[in-house]
Amino acid sequence: MNEIICKRKSIRKYDPAPLDSTTLEKVREQFKAVKPLFPDIRYSIEIVNKTKGLFNVKAPHYLLFSSEEREGGYENIGFIGQQLDLFFSENGIGSCWLGASKPEENNQIQSALPYVIAMSFGKPAEPLHRNIAEFKRKSLTAISEGRDERLEAARLAPSAVNSQNWYFIADGWKIHCYRKKLNPILGMIYNRMNQIDMGIALCHIALESDDFRFAKTENVHERKGYIYVGTVL
Repeated sequence: MNEIICKRKSIRKYDPAPLDSTTLEKVREQFKAVKPLFPDIRYSIEIVNKTKGLFNVKAPHYLLFSSEEREGGYENIGFIGQQLDLFFSENGIGSCWLGASKPEENNQIQSALPYVIAMSFGKPAEPLHRNIAEFKRKSLTAISEGRDERLEAARLAPSAVNSQNWYFIADGWKIHCYRKKLNPILGMIYNRMNQIDMGIALCHIALESDDFRFAKTENVHERKGYIYVGTVL
């Protein structure tokens, strides 16, 4: 399995000093290197030095992700953002998804696209990595059925409040992907995050795949209590 997936960690304590300009330029260059889940969905990524919101993390830098509002847009952001999360971890930079944070001011975002989610990043002031025994995750049998080695990478993916509201069914070389159907009240809070989380898990699966493709297919079995999102082909 990808070495960084096995040891990445959400960092919530940072050195307040900004990263140097060379490092920030490398981050911006990485924006061009990421591969979207859905190439036809428009999105943008910006770097700012302040955000606000419940459970906000104090850091020297933040990524702000924006996307056009259409089916697959949130999964696309999760897929793209997790590539950057792993890039940070691989290059000695701490990072953390911030589902409850938002731009400090309405005019802070230059993009005309709707804001989706933030990610803090900077020099960590706590251990950057962990060993696999320190991951607190559901068992594979709780989130999947069938056998596919890539599902372990999905199991280790981060999710909102560590909820892991996804389910995977391995079917030969295919993996059918579902997210939990929430009641109306919880849905108002977590539906967006659950879609982003699915994109994050799909990023981990993609990194473990020789030839990754993802699309909705016909005649897929429904799973009670879950919404079918698509199939890894």
